[in-house]
Amino acid sequence: MTTTMMNCDGLSAGYVRGRACVRDVGFELRAGEIMAVLGPNGAGKTTLLITLAGLLTPLAGTVELDGVRIKPGSARTASKAGIVLVPDDRALFTGLTVTENLRLARRPGGTTIAEVIDYFPQLGERLDVSAGLLSGGEQQMLAIGRAFMQAPKVLLIDELSMGLAPVIVESLLPVIRRFVDERQVAAVLVEQHVHMALTVADRALVLRHGEVTTTGAAADLAAAPDVLERAYLGHAAGTDSVVY
Repeated sequence: MTTTMMNCDGLSAGYVRGRACVRDVGFELRAGEIMAVLGPNGAGKTTLLITLAGLLTPLAGTVELDGVRIKPGSARTASKAGIVLVPDDRALFTGLTVTENLRLARRPGGTTIAEVIDYFPQLGERLDVSAGLLSGGEQQMLAIGRAFMQAPKVLLIDELSMGLAPVIVESLLPVIRRFVDERQVAAVLVEQHVHMALTVADRALVLRHGEVTTTGAAADLAAAPDVLERAYLGHAAGTDSVVY
């Protein structure tokens, strides 16, 4: 039986008390599973991720990891439990080398630097280069590799494609899939490139105005673009469109 890694129940979050910008979100995330969180800009996707990571105290609801409730608003507790966030700004130490960034992230049970290079061979040629001198794609590889080094149980990735060409995104997403499969961890992937995300995800959750408008198997949503369009925009496909 597949193990439930994360359980989120009735989660509401916002930046002002009494003003939730994410409302009543619930899901279960199992080992070896990727869930894509989709939705238009301003839907609450990043707010959801930083709340799961303990960087924002929820207004209501609970988050459990391996059946143990995570202390609300405690990034340290969430991190120690195995929730690892790759933020959209990557948060690298730009003055340190690739090797130094990876060494600082290492935790017992996490990948080795050699294993990170196996996932991202391009970084093997850049180990002595400062993170600030890397290309955008290389910086994202380093940010993800650093998360791998932290022995995640649940990997949260916010806007992996930020500032990157689609061809780079297409090369990175299969690495996430491989890591989740090999390590039997779970991942929550926030991504604007809907088709790419659904290709690697097991299931998806769509947010609109802070509320879940639809959930389902990724393959089913990919095969029903009209359903996805309505979930995004609140109406049938027209002049507006979802980015595929």
